[in-house]
Parts: sequence; C-alpha cells; structure tokens
Amino acid sequence: MENASARNLWGDFLDKHTEFAFEKAPEVGYFGDNEKDANNLAKLVQKEIKRATSYSLLGLQLHEKSLPKIGDFFIVTDWNGKAKCIIKTTSVKMMPYFSVHAEHARLEGEGDKSLEYWQKTHWEYYTRELEEFNRRPLESMIVVFERFEKVF
Repeated sequence: MENASARNLWGDFLDKHTEFAFEKAPEVGYFGDNEKDANNLAKLVQKEIKRATSYSLLGLQLHEKSLPKIGDFFIVTDWNGKAKCIIKTTSVKMMPYFSVHAEHARLEGEGDKSLEYWQKTHWEYYTRELEEFNRRPLESMIVVFERFEKVF
C-alpha cells in the first residue's frame, strides 16, 4: 500500500481487529471523479449517511477493474489521498439502470436522496466515465449496486 495515511489507518484497524490480520491490503481511493464530489462523498461515508455506491458494469470492464465482493475492505480517502475511514462490502447486486429505485438512491445518501437526483447525477457521471472510450450510457446498461458499512 503506497498511501501512507491509508497504511496507517489500516494498521490502526488491524491493531483493534486482529482477526483480519491475514486479509490482503484493501484498495484505496475516493468516490466520484472530481475534488468537490470526492471530499463531500468521503464526509457522507464518515457520517454513515452514504452506505452504498453504484458502478456501471461497462465502466468497470473498460477500466479493467474487478467487481466488488461481499467482505471486501476499501479505504476511503478524500481527493488528496488522505484516508478518512474503512468500509466493508455487505451486498452486491446487478440490475439495469432503468430498474434502480428510490431505496437505492436513499442508501447512496447523496443530494436530497431522491431517485430523481440519483438518476441525474449518475447519468452525468456515467456519461463522463464512458466518454473516454467513445461509449455512452444506456437505460438498459447494467449497474453494479454495492452496499457497505463503515467499520473504522
């Protein structure tokens, strides 16, 4: 783990939870694709308001990232890489974009927590994400919906 603040946070977590001493080092990163969103989303996770996130399956594939798995740990940072907290994946579901519902939006905890807000901001995000590959989001695209809990 190259990020010193993440390494320190993970070490502090392991001191208190030795049962995870043989876990592989978790991925480290932020939510969102810009400084304002990354910092805001990290705060929402710290406050346990944001308890879920959504990826486009196509975006994960194009960026050659693996699917989240139940039990995965992730160290959430702000935009500048300062570790803020550790989360653990509790559920992963795949569904078409058009079938995401209000409960998903509420669990993501962003904006006014409405489905309309979720649809607007995520459509914009998926558009930016796929644009570099000359692709565009579709109502039928598969969304990977990950629920998590803050553990440290």
